[in-house]
Amino acid sequence: MTKKYVNWGSAKVKLTWNPVPQLPPRELITSVHAFCFKDGKLLLVKLQDRGWDFPGGHIELNESPEECIKREAYEEGYVTGRCYQLGYIVVDHSENLNWNESSPYPKVGYQVFYRMDIDALHEFLEMYESKERLLIDPNDVKKYYVHWNELYQEILDLALSQL
Repeated sequence: MTKKYVNWGSAKVKLTWNPVPQLPPRELITSVHAFCFKDGKLLLVKLQDRGWDFPGGHIELNESPEECIKREAYEEGYVTGRCYQLGYIVVDHSENLNWNESSPYPKVGYQVFYRMDIDALHEFLEMYESKERLLIDPNDVKKYYVHWNELYQEILDLALSQL
């Protein structure tokens, strides 16, 4: 398990990658993400306020994590496909001095990660938050993703090993 401390705003947060394809408690899942592939290429989407990213987002009421990532992948990248859970990142705010009981996220939450094998690229309509999509060589991801880190690299490596 890879661990990393990150600064989110002025907060210090500990992230731990857990490569277990098992869902953590549903009520503690804060977001769901996917590395999506088509013919060995990795999908990136250009989001309005964040730049290049991989698809992901928050689970809606009565939605499963897998349903969420399929919806997010379509809304952000206009792709559909089959999903396989890779594991999850434990997001631990225990050392975050800014965290309190009224914070929008739990003290310990989870970001679930999937690999999606894209079976259809749909017309890119720009109806949601993304403005562009690219299919890139996975080795080039650092050229696009500003906040790339070793946790994401470990997850991407796992996803690639299963293609």
